[in-house]
Amino acid sequence: MALFGAHMSAAGGCHNALREAQSRHCDTVQLFTKNANQWSARDFTSDEVRLFRDTLRDSGLRFATAHDSYLINLASPDPALYRRSLEAFTVEVQRAEQLGLSYLVMHPGALMGAAEEDGIARVVRALDDVHARCPGYGVQVLLETTAGQGTTLGWRFEQLAAILSRVAAPDRLGVCFDTCHVFAAGYALAPRKEYLATMAEFDRTVGLDKLRMFHINDSIKPLGSRVDRHAHIGRGQLGLEPFRLLVNDPRFEDRPMILETPKEEDDHDDMDAVNLEVLRGLLTGRRAAKKRG
Repeated sequence: MALFGAHMSAAGGCHNALREAQSRHCDTVQLFTKNANQWSARDFTSDEVRLFRDTLRDSGLRFATAHDSYLINLASPDPALYRRSLEAFTVEVQRAEQLGLSYLVMHPGALMGAAEEDGIARVVRALDDVHARCPGYGVQVLLETTAGQGTTLGWRFEQLAAILSRVAAPDRLGVCFDTCHVFAAGYALAPRKEYLATMAEFDRTVGLDKLRMFHINDSIKPLGSRVDRHAHIGRGQLGLEPFRLLVNDPRFEDRPMILETPKEEDDHDDMDAVNLEVLRGLLTGRRAAKKRG
């Protein structure tokens, strides 16, 4: 059965993101465990951890996920930024583990003028370091596909495959497939022939067994633009067909699908609810019946 959810605000406490997801009848949820635009955060109290874990257990939400800070760049050639990013990402992993989350999504990083091979080597070294600092953790780090804007890594499937093949503990990693990013990077997701070709290419290079979750976003910019601009489902350059193909693909019916669509303050509609309803409306046959049930 398709598992739909959205990125929810953790204002007032991380447990509030779970409650917001419940209020929108989500199956899954993503949140920040701290301010995404700040390096540091105060430690969780034991009461905060207990409240979150109790709320998560009672919510029935599956595959609860965090996204790391946008400041972190594990591919940075600048030694100071690299070290700061490494320390900050270690804390992100520790916070996700404290809360009992399934996944922590991260962007591989930006090259900032360095060679691609050197950037990939830095990411691998950082992930190995974090894993060594966090032995026995259950949370799995997911490398997110990127649009390729600027000097970011992760816009070609081969880049993700290179990281996964070189880390010491590949079983502790997976991939988050962002539809807007993949499309902007130049991989077509419709019509059906192109969708199947893109998924076959992902399987050949990375492996569908590594695909743990999806970020479900339309794109303001066209195919191959390498510009990361999300749009509401069916209201951008992708249209509805890629999402129809994806949500009805039996290979992914147990994968969480998280909306990261725009949240404009002046919207009169609850766009998370609107986008979730659009996705549910694309389900056909047995999957639609299961969702209604």
